[in-house]
Parts: sequence; structure tokens; C-alpha cells
Amino acid sequence: MEKNWMDLFQQQSQLTKVLETNQVTEKYGLSLSSQEAELIVSERAYTLKAEGRVEFGSGITSQIIEEFCDSSYIDQNNYVDTIIRLQEIFYMYKNEMLDEITDEELLHFMKEQFETLCFGDLDYLEGTCLNNFAQAIRAGYQGHRASGGYGEYFQLDEVKRWDYDLYYETLKELFWG
Repeated sequence: MEKNWMDLFQQQSQLTKVLETNQVTEKYGLSLSSQEAELIVSERAYTLKAEGRVEFGSGITSQIIEEFCDSSYIDQNNYVDTIIRLQEIFYMYKNEMLDEITDEELLHFMKEQFETLCFGDLDYLEGTCLNNFAQAIRAGYQGHRASGGYGEYFQLDEVKRWDYDLYYETLKELFWG
């Protein structure tokens, strides 16, 4: 089946925007070839269709690239796969959060968790952090509006994180009585 001219125009426009991100990402040692950019754009189209979403304008892909390009967990070897997966996660959770969160809020939240809590683990980002956040958003949580998506997860996290004082007390009990 032949693509219509609007789809082709939008894909070409997306491809150009994605390739332009190389100007920003090169200082972090990341760049995309034309073939890699085409793969990212085609995966974006597939994900939009799979998630039942329509996007107008420049789309989110270049914003994802620019938000995550300085990550200590992304290098040239995993760059393309990570961006594709982040697109999938982004669109899935826009649906899960019933579009009650802006693109920027979601991107900030994703990046902060990716760096600080997930340590680059996309499965943990998707299956735990974003899942908990989506549940809170669907239940009416709106704290993200004032913060722009920053610093929100620890308000919602049900897991007790490592605490130096608690660790030290436990060691004392175990070894010194």
C-alpha cells in the first residue's frame, strides 16, 4: 500500500528534525547517521499507530533526544535503541496518564528517574517508576504541575530506599550487640 503525501511529508520533516539534534548531541559524543534517524522515525510512526496516538507539529522525538543526550547511561553503542525505547515508553505513558500531564512534565520526570533512581534501567523506569506515577496521576495527583515533573517520585515511592543511619544502626546491632 502506498503512503499518502502527507505521511511522507511528515516523515521527512521528522527526519530533518531528528538529524538536526546532532548539533546538540555531538558535544556528548552522540550522533545519528541518516539510516539511524530513519529507523527512529519509522519506529516512532509504528509506536504512534500501536498506541492509537496522533501527533501534529514537530513531535516528541527531538525533545526526547535533547532531554536525554547528556545522560551518563547513554553512549553511542546504545543511543539508537535507547531513544526508540524511550519513545515507546513516552507514548504508552501519555495514554496511561490520560494526557493529564504535559509532554515536558513527563519528559522531566522520565529523565530524572532514569538518572537518579533507575540508573539507566529502562525496564525499571517503565515498570515501576512510571507505573506508580501514572497510578497517582489517574487518581488525581497534580503535584507535577507546580514542579514541572521534577522531584515528584519520592512523594509517591512506596519503597524504602537505602538510608545510611538505618544501615549503621543495623550493623551495630548485628556486630556489636
